[in-house]
Amino acid sequence: MDVTPGLRRIPPPDLEAVGEETDLVERIRAEIAAHGPMTFARFMELALYDPTAGYYRGSEARPGRAGDFLTAPEAHPIFGWALAAQLDEVWHLLGQPVRFLVREHGAGTGALASATLDGLRRSGSRLLEAIAWQPIEVEPRRGEAFARALAHAGFGDRVGPTGDAPMVGCVLANEVLDALPVHRLVVRDGQLREVLVGLSAESDFEDIESEPTTEALTARLAAEGIALAEGQRAEMCLALEDWIASAAAPLERGILLLVDYGHPAVELYDPIRRRDGTLRAYVRHTVHDDPYRHVGRQDLTAHVDVTAVKRAAHSAGLETVGITTQAEFLAALGAGELLRSLQDDPATTFQGYLEARAALGRMLDPAAMGRFRVMVFGRGLSAASKLRGLQPMLPDASPRPLD
Repeated sequence: MDVTPGLRRIPPPDLEAVGEETDLVERIRAEIAAHGPMTFARFMELALYDPTAGYYRGSEARPGRAGDFLTAPEAHPIFGWALAAQLDEVWHLLGQPVRFLVREHGAGTGALASATLDGLRRSGSRLLEAIAWQPIEVEPRRGEAFARALAHAGFGDRVGPTGDAPMVGCVLANEVLDALPVHRLVVRDGQLREVLVGLSAESDFEDIESEPTTEALTARLAAEGIALAEGQRAEMCLALEDWIASAAAPLERGILLLVDYGHPAVELYDPIRRRDGTLRAYVRHTVHDDPYRHVGRQDLTAHVDVTAVKRAAHSAGLETVGITTQAEFLAALGAGELLRSLQDDPATTFQGYLEARAALGRMLDPAAMGRFRVMVFGRGLSAASKLRGLQPMLPDASPRPLD
């Protein structure tokens, strides 16, 4: 999600309008009453993925201008146009297989798929004849909406098969890992404590500190050489390993490409810059820090541990191809040139150009989307493979200012 510097409390009118999933709230309260305080990971799993009332289980995808947050693909198709160039290069490095599958986790509205396929069409890439795009969603009903969106864009024949058969191509996830359930931690009197979700006397959700519920929490910190400071809060996603192992399992040859807001462990758990952790809630394009409001109707995210992602990918049998920022990735793939070609296109209106320029500016801005991490891991690629999007920009080849 496009991160807004600082936090803003949601004004009362918005609180009145958004509400919460009442039945889900009552079921969470009942589970706590019956079994005691639950881990925040369990709370987040229910709030986001409960089959009947979770935030991500609705029939409509949440990103977009009319939703709660805006991802780069929804901001402008130029993101997908740039990604098309990278996929075309991977296809060539793999020997131009007859079938190249993109399996996109969190495919949502189909914005990224449509834009990428359009980018292949605009560039005349022969990959367009070999590519198939398979959406992977926690809510099955969205698959039909995805297929309709691609058909509307003229790519109905590019929708890939269902299932998890072995594949050659790209496993893709844009802003997915940051919504995996996390445990919350804090240090008190030199001891690591876990922040659970309990009930107040008024049956409101509240933080309850306890001994860590699993040794995996302390083991992760030890493996990464991290010692949290006194009073420091942090989040840890123990679901990363299983998610990456599952996502990578069908990939016979190709890449796992992950884009998300994250940092290496030493930066993620910096006791000064991130003393209060990174957990945030998103609702109606507003970011705030109260996870217990709007349960089932707001997104919950935490920054991704890039060190843990890399270790999990290696455990899944993948090799690191490269890790960079979104700004560097898009610039290396010629996003600036794509914008200028749009400016020179007679079909582009002045307003359309201004919107594209503003959107690309946010994608490249290191204070916004530009600092997202692009993490690429491979299987079956040549050891000498150097992807264009991961190449550092030389001083004399840096992207020209957006004019």
